[in-house]
Amino acid sequence: MPSFIHTESDLDVALDALRKADPRFVALLAKAGRPPLRRRSDGFAGLAAIIVAQQLSTASANAIWGRLAAAFDPFDPAAILRARPARLARLGLSAPKIRALKAIARAVARDELALGSLAKLAAEEAHAALTAVHGIGPWTADIYLLSALGHADAWPAGDLALQEAAKVAFALPTRPIAKEMQALAETWRPWRAVAARILWAYYRVAAAAAKAAAGAKPPRPRAAPRVIARPKRRASAGGNRRKIRSGRAPADGR
Repeated sequence: MPSFIHTESDLDVALDALRKADPRFVALLAKAGRPPLRRRSDGFAGLAAIIVAQQLSTASANAIWGRLAAAFDPFDPAAILRARPARLARLGLSAPKIRALKAIARAVARDELALGSLAKLAAEEAHAALTAVHGIGPWTADIYLLSALGHADAWPAGDLALQEAAKVAFALPTRPIAKEMQALAETWRPWRAVAARILWAYYRVAAAAAKAAAGAKPPRPRAAPRVIARPKRRASAGGNRRKIRSGRAPADGR
């Protein structure tokens, strides 16, 4: 049976295991602190909320989800299948997200996707069952397993923020790609989801410290203004040269 992180006690077990598996986590936890649980809702509504939030700010995602939840109560596959695309668009959904939600709703209604059974599967099996449905990509599947089901071994290797966190935390020369992230986390099984939460937390702290340090630097000195010499005035066309006063006072004092 796969492991899950549902309580603070579950988190304690995972943190102890990660410290033993990779001593680098001792220093990361000392700087980042204890990672939060931050569970999402599961089921169709929880999966739909992840789809809605993709590539949006938190404020925009919350606003759109609020309109959807108010329009469809309960928010279930049948309601989304009945809804016309034009109505969903007016509530704030893009065309790709409308297609994704309807495809997921059909898969659940036809028992092609058994969301209630995913908790019984290993991370790779649950991931494969989710991504077999049109509209559910690897990132969506990983985030659902990690944050909605609390799967202890979910590992969103393609998450750009997690890749950047690994680069900073382990002083890597470049940001690792998804394949390299898989290899990096192999020794952290079956607690890779907790490792991801530690890395995200560490990156937030490191980024905040870097920003504060940049703001504390003294301002750069301003360059001296450029002095542009004015060209001398040329003689008039008639041959009579106009006198040009110099900056000095005349000899007779006038």
